[in-house]
Amino acid sequence: MSTKILLVEDNPHISKANNKALTMLGYHVLEAETLEQGKALLLKERPDLIILDVMLPDGSGLDLCEEIRKDSNVPILFLSGLKEDAEIVEGFESGGDVYLTKPYGLNVLVKNVESLLNRSRDVPDTLVKGRLVLNIISKSVTFADKDLDIKSGKEFDVLLYLAKHEGKLVSVSQIYQQVWGQDMLEGDTAVRNIISQIRRKLEISDYTITTEHGKGYMFERG
Repeated sequence: MSTKILLVEDNPHISKANNKALTMLGYHVLEAETLEQGKALLLKERPDLIILDVMLPDGSGLDLCEEIRKDSNVPILFLSGLKEDAEIVEGFESGGDVYLTKPYGLNVLVKNVESLLNRSRDVPDTLVKGRLVLNIISKSVTFADKDLDIKSGKEFDVLLYLAKHEGKLVSVSQIYQQVWGQDMLEGDTAVRNIISQIRRKLEISDYTITTEHGKGYMFERG
């Protein structure tokens, strides 16, 4: 059975181009123009990946992403004409895995789709670091059975990447490339903000994220 991709996009020209590029690679593309149509296809078809426009005729794709993240870990790729750092960060905080700003190259879209699908296959259920447990399916984190309120989007993904490299210095560009699935084209604001949020939530645990200025971050026991 071919991989299903749900494309929620109200611009017919963008939708047609994306559909063609993905269909040529063997993906089964389901199209929706509104949030309502997207929700119906999501429930009926259970897609393997969702490409979601942020601004839709009947509401925000960010709201749909937050709703999906309550019970699903399906990869979500945002498309948006909103390019400010705060708007991009909001996309990740709502639970998105990748945020592409328009215009973008179809080759960039395809590579991100392939990367997300590859990362979503054969993923272990949990990563355990002593009393710190990262549940990869629900994208939740507990310490000594206490919920750390790590958000299910990029907060979790950044922490997971750092935890997998415990004791190793990881650069901002490495984090961005591995977690966002693309090279860092604009400043490190998104990474720094997320690290700050994670570090605060880890205060009750016996782990911390240290900074080596100009070089990167390290996940280690506090």
